[in-house]
Amino acid sequence: MRPEAPRWFTSSYSGNGGACLEVAANLVHARGVVPVRDSKNPDGPVLAFPTAAFASFVTGVRTGELGNT
Repeated sequence: MRPEAPRWFTSSYSGNGGACLEVAANLVHARGVVPVRDSKNPDGPVLAFPTAAFASFVTGVRTGELGNT
């Protein structure tokens, strides 16, 4: 069985300004991580965050805990 490949997507809130992150949420259940990469450099490095850490980050962004910069 082949490992599942990341299916990358960019947020609909990104506005297509070129300074976006892509996320592959399809690997959460299979691997327990959320891979993230720079949309301008799809062949570049990928950071894989544990699911709980990424969820905490998203919560912090939504609630304003991380600032408004």
